[in-house]
Amino acid sequence: MARVADKERARRLRAEGKSYSEIKDVLNVGKGTLSAWLNDMPLSREQIRLLRDINPRRIENYRETMRKKRELRLDDAYERVRKDMGKLSRRDLFIGGFYLYWGEGNKSSRGLVGISNTNPEVILSFINWVKLLGISKSKLSVKLHLYHDMSIKKENIYWSTTLSIPQNQFRKPYIKTSSLSGLTYKNGYGHGTCNVLFEDIALWEYITMALKYIGEQHIRP
Repeated sequence: MARVADKERARRLRAEGKSYSEIKDVLNVGKGTLSAWLNDMPLSREQIRLLRDINPRRIENYRETMRKKRELRLDDAYERVRKDMGKLSRRDLFIGGFYLYWGEGNKSSRGLVGISNTNPEVILSFINWVKLLGISKSKLSVKLHLYHDMSIKKENIYWSTTLSIPQNQFRKPYIKTSSLSGLTYKNGYGHGTCNVLFEDIALWEYITMALKYIGEQHIRP
């Protein structure tokens, strides 16, 4: 009776579009037995297509293939960019810094020059840019914005090491009431937001007028 029940169940599963392997896993019977029970129940073309599309190994192979193709496209794009741009000159970096500041820098607090970002490379670009403007690292202050479940000590060490700025130049961090682990959508780089700033009224005015000048270049016919 047990074999009859297994056969009936196997045929029901086959009618649902299950593969031999899937039925074998459920009933623990050999493929030879299933072949004898189900030889008059071949899968339709649509059922075969569905089985193929939901196969975990096939899905993983597809993802890996797409990943490799994406990496090849990015590598190709990087090489084209490298050839098109070439080595950036001091003037390129000087002008590029103003565009960076135009998008990300502080423009509301008079005399306060600074930038905020989660990307360490953006912060390092700002630091290198203000060096071109005559500002040394010793004049910079760092203020972190962290979630309450983040380690202040760990993040201070991370940013101090990454930026090569001693921790005695770090201000007391701002701690958000929300938690990093509670975010449903995580963006950024996992080390909070870094604010690098210093006060210099003359340089702030210079940057402000530079942004005005750049803006005027874009509205001219």
